[in-house]
Amino acid sequence: MTGTYTENVQRRCVLPFEALPSEVRLLRRAAAAQLSEWGVPAAGDAAELVVTELATNVIKHVGEGSAATLILERKRERLRVEMHDKARSLPSLRAADCDAECGRGLHMLAAMAVDWGAVTTAVGKAVWCEIELGQDVGCLRMERAADALESYRARSGTLPQGQCDAVLTESAVELIADLLHWTSARGLDPDDLLDRAQMHYEAEAEAA
Repeated sequence: MTGTYTENVQRRCVLPFEALPSEVRLLRRAAAAQLSEWGVPAAGDAAELVVTELATNVIKHVGEGSAATLILERKRERLRVEMHDKARSLPSLRAADCDAECGRGLHMLAAMAVDWGAVTTAVGKAVWCEIELGQDVGCLRMERAADALESYRARSGTLPQGQCDAVLTESAVELIADLLHWTSARGLDPDDLLDRAQMHYEAEAEAA
């Protein structure tokens, strides 16, 4: 593997793949393994979500079996994730209603990443995003969870403070259920997602 290195680029990994649902899990695992090798395994959860969404978009909008390439670059305190394919049409971030499947992926990228974008290339396009590596992972996860649960709670209206914990608990159940629906709709295994989430939680709980 060859690549262009600059002062700010510490690591670079190029992963060509065939855009098939069966390849997405392998691509996620390859990305997680690479981050572990670089010494930033804690970024694996966010990176796997981003890789899944980008790869799924290639399958849906470019076509199953099309050639694509995932590029990972570690730049100081950030991880850059790029997905290259042969289609030239650039994605656009538009309002996504609660029942719409299309458009949610880009909103997720925008929410998780510190920066993102899409550019044309000599053979097609590249969609990229950058994930912050310098933040405390535990705090970052708590912040993401709190933001998501508050969004769910807001749909129920303002409730007395004494009921807040119960409402957030129910919102957490609804959020997990929605994530399982999202997983299944993309041809992934909901049980596998739950198992991996439980393993991540138990491993971090033991390390704490």
